Amino acid sequence: MATRPPLRVLFFDVFGTTVAQRTPVADELWRAAKEALESDKSAISDEVRSKATKMSYKQWFELGGEWDKDVDEFVSDSKAKYGSVDWRAIDKYRFESLHKQLAKLGLSIPREAGSTSELRIREGSLWDDSQLKFICHIWHRLPPWPDTCRGLELLNTKFSTVTLSNTYQDLMEHLVAHSSIPFQLFYTADMFQSYKPNPKVYLGAAEKMGVKPEECGLVAAHLNDLKGAKTCGFYAIYVERPLEEKNPELQEENIPDIEIKEGEGGFVALAERLGIQVS
Repeated sequence: MATRPPLRVLFFDVFGTTVAQRTPVADELWRAAKEALESDKSAISDEVRSKATKMSYKQWFELGGEWDKDVDEFVSDSKAKYGSVDWRAIDKYRFESLHKQLAKLGLSIPREAGSTSELRIREGSLWDDSQLKFICHIWHRLPPWPDTCRGLELLNTKFSTVTLSNTYQDLMEHLVAHSSIPFQLFYTADMFQSYKPNPKVYLGAAEKMGVKPEECGLVAAHLNDLKGAKTCGFYAIYVERPLEEKNPELQEENIPDIEIKEGEGGFVALAERLGIQVS
């Protein structure tokens, strides 16, 4: 039986694995609502103000989850219709999606059909267009998990560390720079004109790094992503993160080659598991 070559490159999923999503998004919505409600300049209608004031943090957290779910469905529809994904369009859709979620709750008042205004949201809403766009930009400034930067510093001493995310290059560079996350290289799905878990992304990334797939590992908090990478010959490295696994049924397939469970230390624990001295 052939001996498997040692790991040389670690590719990383980013959203949910490297940076936190659910709580930071809820925090952003909660903060922005509080700021709008307390602003002397805000022109919120009495009805919207009453509804927003009664919103609990839990409800904002749930709204954030529905927002993310709707964007995921938009991505899936794009894949089904066109066989590809325009990640910049997805980024822009976040605005439409959040507006839609807020309108369902009576917190955002849309312009009437036929309106000549370029603005999408009427006065009286909790947020105006510019405020909503700033909130949507949270995806460019999500914070790393507490173990992310230290873990990557350790992993960089032995491996090449590279992002491999379903997004576009500019967003990834903004996100990584915002929190000074010490990746060595930034790869995104748009570079390979595809999307994970399409093999084109994993195999294209390995080829671009000049290594064999068997010399690569994917670090992710999503089993579906790891399953796609493992099918291409990658090591599957599962770093469990709170509320991130969207396909728990895949746990029965024993996909990971290495597994770091939630609360075990994330990327720092991974570095130790891979033979790096952690002081």
